[in-house]
Amino acid sequence: MTTIHPIILCGGSGTRLWPLSRKSYPKQFVPLIGDSSLLQDCAERMQGPKDAPYAKPLILTNDAFRFVVPEQLGAIGIDPGPILIEPEGRNTAPAVLAAALYLAASNPDAIMLVAPSDHVIPDKAAFHQAVTEGARAISDRGDLVTFGITPDRPETGYGYLKLSHAPDTGNTAIALDRFVEKPDLQNAQAMIADGSYLWNSGIFLFAVKDIIAAFKEHASALLDPVGKAVREAKADLGFLRLDPQAWGTVEDISIDYAVMEKARNLSVVPYASGWSDVGSWSAVQELSNPDADGVATTGQVTTIDCRNVLVRSETPTQEVVAMGLENMIAVAMPDAVLVASMDKAQDVKQAVAALKAKGAKQAESLPVDHRPWGWFESLVIGDRFQVKRIHVHPGASLSLQSHHHRSEHWIVVQGTAKVTIDEDVRLISENQSVYIPLGAVHRMENPGKVPMVLIEVQTGSYLGEDDIIRYEDVYARS
Repeated sequence: MTTIHPIILCGGSGTRLWPLSRKSYPKQFVPLIGDSSLLQDCAERMQGPKDAPYAKPLILTNDAFRFVVPEQLGAIGIDPGPILIEPEGRNTAPAVLAAALYLAASNPDAIMLVAPSDHVIPDKAAFHQAVTEGARAISDRGDLVTFGITPDRPETGYGYLKLSHAPDTGNTAIALDRFVEKPDLQNAQAMIADGSYLWNSGIFLFAVKDIIAAFKEHASALLDPVGKAVREAKADLGFLRLDPQAWGTVEDISIDYAVMEKARNLSVVPYASGWSDVGSWSAVQELSNPDADGVATTGQVTTIDCRNVLVRSETPTQEVVAMGLENMIAVAMPDAVLVASMDKAQDVKQAVAALKAKGAKQAESLPVDHRPWGWFESLVIGDRFQVKRIHVHPGASLSLQSHHHRSEHWIVVQGTAKVTIDEDVRLISENQSVYIPLGAVHRMENPGKVPMVLIEVQTGSYLGEDDIIRYEDVYARS
């Protein structure tokens, strides 16, 4: 069997699952279903069966997530292949073409398996069987292959694939007749009754040379700027940054619109073993093993006399109690709470837009801010002071920096910190503290093998994160 090269698209913002998923830390990094994130589940699935050759995954993401991706994959023992950094989001067509051109430099006959990082596909073996069927269509006919999900309801939130004929049992590739936009309910019901329509999964399989040829025929305007962005990409700490100037001229367009809806050699592998794009809180409820009354809960939750509800507490110390609710969603975060009717699950992004319009930081930012070295969260914010909890990974270090407007007091509560203050370097253990005067050049490091946690108390006239002058940084941040 030809080696499969997994391509994982990992740049979405996930606004439909607010407040848990936000622009600063979208749904692919969140443990929505179970203990692992959707990205981790995707990467595990892309490992392939033991008897099939799968290469290391090539991942496309953006600058904000470049350290989150290898951190999450490293936590489950997966060593990713190349990580391409998109200077800005340009939708799926440029991303797929960039991956194809990157692979073409070394292996134009390679087969690409392109998948979003935020889908749920529980049956890994069935998924790989479908991939094997798709690979057969590539070797026999040179097709571009997509995967169609056998619908179990008249869904209006998905696009559809109209097949040349209704699928038989099994998952043999079938010629595609056409793509169908998201329908209204009446048309969705008619398509389900017809039997020859499948949901469009957004997962693709094709040979590198074939998809590049398709771009040349149907979306040739993308080739030069994307090609230049790949050729002039710069290596950066194990990542490959696509050239921002060239990438900035690339059209924002999906691969469906750019290529797939125009291609004549496209076939579909039917898949009926469970799939969800986790595109709404109602989908999360369905995937969360609700009880006989349709009640699905996560975290510290108590429900009394409820029917068809999803209730989540995302803070271990926060108890959420729901009484007499029916067809409701309740998601409690430390800084925001969503309460919505279940039939409004597809409209949560409207709430995000409303919050952005009023300037609420909760629209896009979580209270926990992830960094290459770990994370921090603000515990208390006052007029001229702020208290943070800072978590530093083993072996990690913050940049050598100073501040114009604030001084800091650090109290170590777990592990040991190596602290630099101007020319003074010392170790600070649990229950010890150190003062950082305003203007002092300083750094904290975790020299140990366990996480280091400290409480930081900032005081000053301005406490914003942009009051940082970096002199040295192992993560090459400016």
